Amino acid sequence: MNKKIGILDSGIGGTTILSKIKELLPKEDYIYYKDDKNNPYGEKNDDELQKIVRTGVKFLLSNDCKIIVLACNTATTKCIKNLRAEFKNTIFIGTEPAIKVACDNNYKDILVLATEATIDSKRTMELIKQNKKDYQEVTLIKGKGLAHAIEMNNKEEITRILKDIRKQVKFNPDVIVLGCTHYPLIIDDIKYFFKNADIIDGSDGVARQVKRLLEENNLLNSKGNGKVEYFSTKEKYASQNNN
Repeated sequence: MNKKIGILDSGIGGTTILSKIKELLPKEDYIYYKDDKNNPYGEKNDDELQKIVRTGVKFLLSNDCKIIVLACNTATTKCIKNLRAEFKNTIFIGTEPAIKVACDNNYKDILVLATEATIDSKRTMELIKQNKKDYQEVTLIKGKGLAHAIEMNNKEEITRILKDIRKQVKFNPDVIVLGCTHYPLIIDDIKYFFKNADIIDGSDGVARQVKRLLEENNLLNSKGNGKVEYFSTKEKYASQNNN
C-alpha cells in the first residue's frame, strides 16, 4: 500500500502548500491535518505549541505517513528542531519565511509579514543574518490577528488589520515576504495596500523540497489516485479525490 504525505497546519493556510505539492506530485495520497481546535498557533507559547504540534505529528504517523510537512511558519520555526530529534526516522519538511529568496533576488527594501511567534523566533533572525546583504534593509511586521481573521473569513477585520499594517510601514517596500501560509489566501488584499511591491511566499520551494526528498529516499508513488483526506481536530471530514 502506498504511504501518504502528511501536511499539518493550524487551519486552512496549509492548503496553499498542499495545492503546490499536488501540482508537482499528482499521484501521491495526502492527509491534511487541520488543528482548528488550537488555532491560531502564532499566539501560543513555546511549551503549548510543542505539545500540540507533537500530537499532530503522532496522528499523522499513526495514519501511515511517509513524510510530514509542517505547513506553518510558526510550527516550523518553533518546533521542527525538537521534532527531528524525537522522531529520528521521520522526514520533516518545514515552511519558513522566504527571506533568502528575497535577498538572493537583490531586493533592497524587504518587508517580512508574519505571525507574532514567527517574527519573534530565533530562526527568523538567523535567516536575516545569514542572507541579508549590506545594502538591504529587512523590516519585520507582526500581522497580529490576521491569520485568525483569514481563517474566519472576516473580511472587515482583514481590511482593518491591513490598514493598520500599512500605517505602521512608513516606506514603500520593494517586496513583501509572506511569513504565514494563510496570507497567500488574501494576496489581492495585500497588493491593494502595497501596490508597487512584489510578493514572495515559500510554497513553491516547499513543494520542490518534498519532491526532492521523496525521490532521494525512493518513496515516490507511481500508481496513486491523488486522494486527499482532510482531518480536523474539531470534526472529521470525508476523503475526496484529487479530481
